[in-house]
Amino acid sequence: MLLAIDVGNTHTVLGVYDGDALVGHWRIGTRARETADELGVLVHSLFRAPGSGLPADATIDAAILSSVVPPLTDTLVQMVAKSFPGVRCKVVGPGLKTGMPILYDNPREVGADRIVNAVAAHERFGCGLIIVDFGTATTFDVVTPKGEYLGGAICPGIGISSQALFVRAARLPRVEFARPKQVVGRNTVDSIKSGLVYGYVGLVDGLVARMRAEVGFECTVVATGGLASSIAGESTTIEHVDEMLTLDGLRLLHSRNL
Repeated sequence: MLLAIDVGNTHTVLGVYDGDALVGHWRIGTRARETADELGVLVHSLFRAPGSGLPADATIDAAILSSVVPPLTDTLVQMVAKSFPGVRCKVVGPGLKTGMPILYDNPREVGADRIVNAVAAHERFGCGLIIVDFGTATTFDVVTPKGEYLGGAICPGIGISSQALFVRAARLPRVEFARPKQVVGRNTVDSIKSGLVYGYVGLVDGLVARMRAEVGFECTVVATGGLASSIAGESTTIEHVDEMLTLDGLRLLHSRNL
């Protein structure tokens, strides 16, 4: 079985694949200061937890990692080596074959998760794409119909924006990210909810429209990340939602590097 690990700035997502089938997945807080031993204990406890989806005799015999938190990369590679003897964890980065030309000015600047998402989406849809990932940052990635990574945009994520509003505006409360009853809020909480939800919907739809007009080819829009479904329900441009897109991309990259 394959262990796929996607390390983001806020959350880390783990998935276990049996062939092409995702048999178990977990989302945990990113723990930059924990040791390989501590993370190993956590991973094994997740595997043994009721409802994990893993058979009792499940054996991890391969692993691949995508990380945007450099201090954690080596720690997780060590965790895999200690927790699953004989398994060497592949790391998405220079030297790993992606099968996707990178047209960025400096390909090394592109976050590993963005490349993984692009690979997964193009494998599935096989056309021009805009991938929107709602993480700590909200990223937009454009893939050409030929399967080339063209570039994109990076915006502050919904959580960052919400937190900044609470921290920097003394009289504004922290609110749940949820759709208000109407766009025109009649109280402070609903007004903030409206700004966060519909503000981000407008951001997504506006950027997608500009990107489509600029690139000159048809683009299917795919959303991923923890809040993808919440935004997609209000967006006029998001056509598909796949919260496991990054894990699936990791599975594909592992198979391309056997």
